[in-house]
Amino acid sequence: MTDTIIEMRNITKEFFGVKALDNVNLTIKRGEIHAICGENGAGKSTLMNVLSGIYPYGTYSGEIIYNGEECRFNDLKDSEDKGIVIIHQELALIPNVSVAENLFLGNERANHGIISWNKTNYEAKKYLDRVGFKYQPEIFVKDIGIGAQQLLEIAKAIAKNVSLLILDEPTASLPEKDATHLLNLLKEFQKEGITCVIISHKLNEICYIADRITIIRDGRTVALLGEDKKPFDESEIVKHMVGRDMSDRFPKRTKESICEEIGFEVKNWTTYHPTYYEQKVVDNVSLKVHKGEIVGLYGLMGAGRTEMAMSIFGHQYGQGTSGTVLKDGKELKITDPKSAIDQGLAYLSEDRKGLGLIINESIELNTTLANLDKVTKNLIINRYQEAKAAKDYIALMHTKCNSIAQPVRGLSGGNQQKVAIAKWLFTDPDVLIIDEPTRGIDVGAKYEIYCLMDELAKQGKCILFISSDLVEILGMSDRIYLMNEGVICGEINGEDATQESIMKMIVSHTREDEK
Repeated sequence: MTDTIIEMRNITKEFFGVKALDNVNLTIKRGEIHAICGENGAGKSTLMNVLSGIYPYGTYSGEIIYNGEECRFNDLKDSEDKGIVIIHQELALIPNVSVAENLFLGNERANHGIISWNKTNYEAKKYLDRVGFKYQPEIFVKDIGIGAQQLLEIAKAIAKNVSLLILDEPTASLPEKDATHLLNLLKEFQKEGITCVIISHKLNEICYIADRITIIRDGRTVALLGEDKKPFDESEIVKHMVGRDMSDRFPKRTKESICEEIGFEVKNWTTYHPTYYEQKVVDNVSLKVHKGEIVGLYGLMGAGRTEMAMSIFGHQYGQGTSGTVLKDGKELKITDPKSAIDQGLAYLSEDRKGLGLIINESIELNTTLANLDKVTKNLIINRYQEAKAAKDYIALMHTKCNSIAQPVRGLSGGNQQKVAIAKWLFTDPDVLIIDEPTRGIDVGAKYEIYCLMDELAKQGKCILFISSDLVEILGMSDRIYLMNEGVICGEINGEDATQESIMKMIVSHTREDEK
């Protein structure tokens, strides 16, 4: 049997006359972990959708050779029957049914046409144990975290006798511990002979896990790294991805923009879980942001950062909320998101597809959505002003799109994020709470967002920057608050902060909690 499991030859795919893939070639060796890297919109996911049959034969040109035979997949089932399984960044799970039901969805365990629940749960447990899943198969998906859901998706793939496993941004939403477990799991599968293809923007993880890397830029294959078996260099990967050197991942922050005046302050903020009324999710939190300052808020998954932000921005989370929010020293009365917007606050959600954007609507509509009053007179939207605003922000954000009428769902993740940011910039806020702004975004788009944050700070805006990426917290923050188990457990100047000092504070606080 040949050492090559997959060859994709001269794959070309067009959308509305625009080439998303232009004669792309990809070769995957049997038993390897192969990474595909590229900026948002480069064509990575499109290529994998061609491979898995999501884009069926006839909608693209080129050849797919799998195990030495040409394949012409018409849908996902065709590829899965051959042992090719794809796991998308947006997980395909049904929240209100059990883990076991999700695991065998479309692949049910039945006797004489009747589902056997004993057999379903028994076999599910075997596959779940294999991936290190800690819950019972009867639990509902809605009651487990995103890390456990990702493991469930992998267990689903194993249950389909997978030979080639494709993972699209599998660790984008995972804390470091869960991400490491997942990557090590892929190494275990490799020992069992399973071939893996991974798409990721986390270059440190790519360097850790991948045997070889194919890099795609603007729909074309531009580099193949790893043939010489030398350790990967992140700067070389970035250079191929963006077509230029990027020695500095972050703009140079200076203290010149920071005023003595406190522009935004939260005092004694407390909120309880929306369902479990006795559970404090945010406990007596206080913090402040000076005008022109970028303040990082870092904590491990479940620390309460997003819950605090959502409860501040119009009580979108929790119940029994108390505390004080001040802007320019004056207390704000915030009852809903509109009142928060009207008083100069903006909140960029970590969930851009669920809460940040209406993905089936146009770029134009999404851009003006949070401030329709600005383009409305006598209850009638001025379409010329709305279109001009959308075009202006496309130019400002360097958003890659066909037109302002293009539905947001058709954009890459990075370009969707640019539209989400544009929506809030259109409200001209004084305070921006930015939650995971670079999740699932390539290094080039990340740098553009960092530069935008820097420019907004120079304009005197107050920026509260929430991120699970410790490297970017260190790279962009003037000061850093550390949050753990719903409380602020430390504060440190950005210049003095290191990964070690931050993690030491958090771990020390966790140990105190356990006493």
